[in-house]
Amino acid sequence: MTGAAKRVLLEVLGWLLLLAGIAAILLPGPGLLLMAAGLAVLSQQYTWAERLLDPVLLRALRAAAEGVETWPRIVMSTIFALGLGAFGALWIIGPDVPSWWPIADRWWLAGGVWTGVTLVFSCVLALALLVYSYRRFHGKPEARAALEGRIDEADGDAQEQRERMRRRDAEERRREEEDER
Repeated sequence: MTGAAKRVLLEVLGWLLLLAGIAAILLPGPGLLLMAAGLAVLSQQYTWAERLLDPVLLRALRAAAEGVETWPRIVMSTIFALGLGAFGALWIIGPDVPSWWPIADRWWLAGGVWTGVTLVFSCVLALALLVYSYRRFHGKPEARAALEGRIDEADGDAQEQRERMRRRDAEERRREEEDER
C-alpha cells in the first residue's frame, strides 16, 4: 500500500471511529472509547487530535471507574449489557411481526441482522469493559486517586496551552496592527 493510500485509509478510519463515538454517546455503545480510538488514529496526522486524545481517554477511564463504584451500578450495567445482547439476538433471529405491532410492518426490527450483530458486539464489549473496570478500579481508591491526579494534571496542561495560544494570537494581532500603521 502506498503512503498516500495508507494516509487516506487511516484518516477515514479515524473519522469513522470519532463519529461512531459521538453517536455512541447517545446510542448504546462505548462512546468515549470510540472517540479516543478515533483521536488516536487521527493524532498521527493532526496535532489537534493529539491534544484531545488524553483528556478524552482519561474521561473514559473516569466513567469506567464510576461505573463500578457500587454494586447497584455494577448490577445495572450488567443488566443493560445483557439486555443489549438479548435485543441483538432478537434482531438476528428476526421473528415475524406480531399482531399487536401498531405501525407498518417494515418498522419491525428495522435494520435487519446487522443491527443485531452490532447490538451483540456492543453487549460483548460492554461486558468486557465492565470486567476490566471492575478489576482495575473496584475497591481500589488508590487507582481512582491516581486517575483523578492524571486528569487534574491534563486539565492544568490544557489550560497552560490555551493561555500560550491566547498570548501568541494576541501578539500576532498586535504585530499586524503595527504593520498596518
